[in-house]
Amino acid sequence: MPDDLLMRRPDDVPTPVPTSPDSVAPSVPVLPAETLTTVAGTVSRSRSESTRRNYAADWARFTAWCQREGHVALPAHPLTVAAYLLESASTVTEAGERAYSPSTLARWVAGIGYHHRRAGHPAPGSDELVTATLSGIRRDYAAAGERPRTPRAPLLTADIVTIVERARADSGSWAAEVLERRDSAILLLGFAGAFRRSELVALACSDVLLHRLDGLHIRLRKTKTDQEGRGSIRALPFTHNHASCPPCAWMRWAQVVAAFDHGGRPAVIRLLRTAEPFEAHVCRGVRPRTVPSSPLLRSIRKNGNLSDAALSGAAVHQVIRRRAEQAGYDPEIVQQLGGHSLRAGFVTQAFRNGASAHAIMRQTGHSTPAMLETYAREHAPLIGNAVTNLGL
Repeated sequence: MPDDLLMRRPDDVPTPVPTSPDSVAPSVPVLPAETLTTVAGTVSRSRSESTRRNYAADWARFTAWCQREGHVALPAHPLTVAAYLLESASTVTEAGERAYSPSTLARWVAGIGYHHRRAGHPAPGSDELVTATLSGIRRDYAAAGERPRTPRAPLLTADIVTIVERARADSGSWAAEVLERRDSAILLLGFAGAFRRSELVALACSDVLLHRLDGLHIRLRKTKTDQEGRGSIRALPFTHNHASCPPCAWMRWAQVVAAFDHGGRPAVIRLLRTAEPFEAHVCRGVRPRTVPSSPLLRSIRKNGNLSDAALSGAAVHQVIRRRAEQAGYDPEIVQQLGGHSLRAGFVTQAFRNGASAHAIMRQTGHSTPAMLETYAREHAPLIGNAVTNLGL
């Protein structure tokens, strides 16, 4: 860390520039309490619920540390924040690994800055001392080869087909078939749509349109990179093989959802007992009469009843691991899988099949190709690599 950042002289502090009468800050207007409450609520919603939740937890952690160490949390001196980051970066788990990644530490700084700005103080994270500390931590991690990342292994097309086929082969009862229809929809929709698990579980029944030419048009009302809710459409095409057709997987699950919402458990049992064997495409049939506002993906109780609430992101993670384990995957590989394996698998398979970054971004919603390079570098390192043309 540069010494000049720690040993600042009074002359290093810039002299305030006199303000002209025209630049005097306006006085705070007198407004009704209802208006002030509305403004505060709208401002708080400028960040996603998960971001606000993370900031609150990060701030609680920082204030507790300041209280324990005898520092002032608000306003916090940049040196206090730097010391906090350095202590956190040196924290290790029982396995001797770094407990917190540089991206986590950077998020903590953002949360500290958020609470400072709300209280009318400058964000300490904008100080050069704090930015230099974060930069030094990143270099230390890189030099030691310690990057506490747990990237999920991608599931490719062959994996998805294998896992789905095994799930269907193992569904010997009506309750097991309910579970299979949902899990197959998660796997095939999530993979073909390059969905994040948060995007999957946020889908309502009305967000899915069966298009007679394209297949499925799935409307995303909001994504991680579209917090203002401009929305987008993901198209999932009809495929040649009915067993791996995303529209067929959606249709089979939507039939269960519609039956349960209109007739409960008896209607679901009746549907499955009278259904034709799944030996051909069903995606050209009549769209099931689902309740438009109800969640598409839901948890399923042991007795086969569907929950009224949407499935959680953690449950998607568990579905993928459980189905891969049942399909006979090595336990070490299963531990590398998770909710992101579907999205990572789409990008990896698309690269391996020769798709351009632009074509992949059309489906994933990435705004720049930079993030895609991470997938290519880690999971498709030979694609576009001159090493394949050496003539060895």
